[in-house]
Amino acid sequence: MNTSTLRTGIVFALLQLFFTLTWTVYVIYLPQLAAEAGIAKSWIVWILIADQLVFLVTDWLMGVKADRSARIVGKLGSQIGLITLISALAFLAMPLAAPNGSPLLFLAITFVWTVTSSALRAPPLVLIGKHAGIGEKPWLSGLWLFGLGIAGAIAPYLTGVLRDTDPRLPFALASIAVALAAWAMAWAERHLAASAPATTEAPEKPLSIPYFLIIVALAAIGYQIHFSLNSAPQYLRYATPAELSQLMPLFWVGFNLAMLPLTWIIRRQGDFKVLAAGAVIGAVAVLYSTQAGALGPLITAQIIAGAAWAAVMFGMFGAATTLGHTGREGFSAGGMHSMFALATMLRILVIATQLNQDKALMQSLTWAPALCWGVAALLLIARLRRA
Repeated sequence: MNTSTLRTGIVFALLQLFFTLTWTVYVIYLPQLAAEAGIAKSWIVWILIADQLVFLVTDWLMGVKADRSARIVGKLGSQIGLITLISALAFLAMPLAAPNGSPLLFLAITFVWTVTSSALRAPPLVLIGKHAGIGEKPWLSGLWLFGLGIAGAIAPYLTGVLRDTDPRLPFALASIAVALAAWAMAWAERHLAASAPATTEAPEKPLSIPYFLIIVALAAIGYQIHFSLNSAPQYLRYATPAELSQLMPLFWVGFNLAMLPLTWIIRRQGDFKVLAAGAVIGAVAVLYSTQAGALGPLITAQIIAGAAWAAVMFGMFGAATTLGHTGREGFSAGGMHSMFALATMLRILVIATQLNQDKALMQSLTWAPALCWGVAALLLIARLRRA
């Protein structure tokens, strides 16, 4: 990996890091800001569900839009920069508008931020898929995912640190960081286009995009249930609630540790094989985590599950660009992100309807992550064997 590719990858990593942390800051302060705007606490979870519904629609639409814009070098990066500037201003306005006590104004600003922030999700994969050489794609995708892993690891600490802080400062810092990273994408687009190989061999496409999105949905639902609903109760069998902030990031420790080895493995084995292997290993790890008899084995299972999820994500990112090659990278990547939003929305819906308080349901959900990842692996392996 040369220096220019490294700089481009760092831009992508920072963009994903700042975007994810922006969402974390938003979730931390939403109850406080909504209360200041005159919105009842019972509506918070429904606002979050509405956010994911907006993501589900706009992620796909932005992916299609990115396909059209990317045909002209420099156009996609400049458009993202403009949209992100609007997003940053809307995010900055949230803590300023909330004390005015106008629910409609606050919700309108939140809607603008949710819609415009979708511009940051699919386009980087479009650029990687369209312009990056075969040797560069794993490195760029790995750095992009590394930003996600770092954000996931520090999110629990941010929740504790920022809880009693004035929201205006975190919102301002997050807005500036996202805006700077997004504007840097214009440079990244031109660099990738300038260094792109003159011709690229058409990749093999062993499955269709709709079939791929079913696999993505299953894997994403399994992740949401395991990490957001099952992990904390599993840890609480052997640890205190105060220790959760140190234990929950261990999943993301495994995720980040796997990133460098996966960069090498995926170049040799391919995206689809790595995706299938990650789903199989993840299914075994999360299944074992339900039966772990002590904290040590549980931690090991969580770290392995995090590494497996890294393989699944890495494989999915590469598969999305492969299946969309060439001209439909945004359609494929946008659909993938929409499936992520769907899985998140379903998880929040379980909390909104208080189904997570149903002991019988939660007991059955213990097995759901392994089932989802196992079925996703079987569907993919069956199609690969057929191809």
